[in-house]
Amino acid sequence: MSLTRNIRVIINRVVLADRRIGVRLYSDESNENEEKKPIDPAKDRTKIIPVELSIKYLESNAFNQTYGDKPVWFFYRRNHKGGFAPRKTRQSCIRNRVISTGNPCPICRDEYLVLDPRNTKLLEQFISEYTGQVLDAFKTGLCQKKHKQLLVAIEQAWDQGYLTYDVPFREYDYSLYKSQITL
Repeated sequence: MSLTRNIRVIINRVVLADRRIGVRLYSDESNENEEKKPIDPAKDRTKIIPVELSIKYLESNAFNQTYGDKPVWFFYRRNHKGGFAPRKTRQSCIRNRVISTGNPCPICRDEYLVLDPRNTKLLEQFISEYTGQVLDAFKTGLCQKKHKQLLVAIEQAWDQGYLTYDVPFREYDYSLYKSQITL
C-alpha cells in the first residue's frame, strides 16, 4: 500500500515539475510585473578598469588621502560573530558583478585596485618585508577569490621579473651579542 502511494507521489512531482518548466520555457507572456531594482553605482562592478588607470590611481592624491602610507588592508576589520575571527574569510564579496556584502574586502571595496602582475606597488603591499612571503588572507582580510587572484598575480610578477623575491640582507652589530674576549 505504501509503495503504490510513494510511486504516485513521485509521478505527481515529476508531472508537476514538467508543467512548471514547460510554462516557464514556452510562455508567451512577458514578465512586465517583475521590475529590476536599480543597482547602486557604488556597488556596481560591471565597469572594467584598465591596469594603467589603476597604476595612476596608486600614485594619486586620492589614494594618499584614503590610505596614507599604510597598506590598503591595514585599516580593514572583518565582521564576524563572537570574540575570535574565523580562520577562513568569505568566498567572494562580488556576486553577479555587484557587491553582495555590507563589508567587502579591501580589494573588492575599491574598484580602482586591480590585481595584475604589472601593478607592483599594489602587490608589494601584500608581501611581508621581512620574510618575502605573501601575507595570509586571515591577516589582510581578503576574500578567498581575491586572495587566489593575488597569489596568481604575485607568482606571475615574480616569473616575469616585475618583483624580486630576495629577502633583503640585514646587517647586525654582533659585538652586542658576543662577549669581548681578549688574549
